[in-house]
Amino acid sequence: MNFQKITDLPIDMVSGKRILVRMDLNVPIQGGMIADDFRIKKSEPLLSWLSKVGAKTIIISHLEDVYSKEGGLSSNRPIYDYLKQKFNIRFVENVDQAKEEEKELSDGDMILLENLRFDDREKENNQDFAKELASLGDIYVNEAFSVSHRKHTSIVGVPKLLPAYAGPLFSAEVVNLSRVENPDHPFLFVLGGAKFESKLPLIEKFVKIADKVMVAGALANDFFKSLGYEIGNSKVYGKIDLSSLSKNPKILLPVDVVVWSDAGSITKLPQEVLPTDIIEDIGPKSLEMLAPMLESSKFILWNGPLGNYEKGFRERTVKFAEMVSDAEGFSIVGGGDTTAVISHMDFEKKFGFVSTGGGAMLEFLEKGTLAGIEALKKTA
Repeated sequence: MNFQKITDLPIDMVSGKRILVRMDLNVPIQGGMIADDFRIKKSEPLLSWLSKVGAKTIIISHLEDVYSKEGGLSSNRPIYDYLKQKFNIRFVENVDQAKEEEKELSDGDMILLENLRFDDREKENNQDFAKELASLGDIYVNEAFSVSHRKHTSIVGVPKLLPAYAGPLFSAEVVNLSRVENPDHPFLFVLGGAKFESKLPLIEKFVKIADKVMVAGALANDFFKSLGYEIGNSKVYGKIDLSSLSKNPKILLPVDVVVWSDAGSITKLPQEVLPTDIIEDIGPKSLEMLAPMLESSKFILWNGPLGNYEKGFRERTVKFAEMVSDAEGFSIVGGGDTTAVISHMDFEKKFGFVSTGGGAMLEFLEKGTLAGIEALKKTA
């Protein structure tokens, strides 16, 4: 790694200092309550360490309202209500208020700043906003791997102005995801979900590295279409010729699918799909096909649900999560809906590594770096 971890510094370099920590506390909120605290829990070890060594911690993060139809922004107050049960923490509305509260902080205390994206300058990598945020800290720490593919002010602007370090979770993400460049074999890569334009580069890359690449979710529909199958009203990207890639012997597609039509939910072979059908999930025979591959694989990489998770087609994704957790090979899993499955099933420790990244994980797997990683290298 071409950056340093804050936890590797001598304690006397951190104790009593103002530590500005960029976290990704962007979690789903329902009725003012946190619906899934996976990302917060993954970040808590750093907060506990900073409190223990006597740092004065200023936390900055964003929060989106993933439950609103508009996809708007929400206040960080529910995050504050959660964290105050474990830490001596204060909530502030803006940078000026944070500066005043800093004067009253004791060693080990914390401040949580209101949603960064309430200020339009956050997404603009604005130098003035970077200076305002940097004025709150003596040291900057990036513990927000999952948003570090964004060239936002708090990710790439602030670390230019302060000594910059990575948090332990950020470092663990980089170390574990880097294993894909030199994996043990047999190597099985399973890619689901949608967002075809961001995932196609991964298929093209890993078909050269992995022994098998299983394409599921909405991504598989484009492959079915390239093979001449009827896909009905299923979601499809449809902007690229996949005829050559579809014939690659390393590419695996579902051997059966669950479709939704006026008759309800039915399991069919891909070649049996009707013009009125919508492909929503893989079928049970597809899981049976994957079972022996999981048993023999020494390295397993999985990103994205196998079906339309948001519409309730979760059965195969949940079952596959159980199968991966029982596999002996080292497993790396990630993606928003994928980690939601694992979080609710409460067996995260049975996987080799569970990434907090969605888009950041995909970009790192493709490019081997992120904007946030590059921003940390100057301190090293």
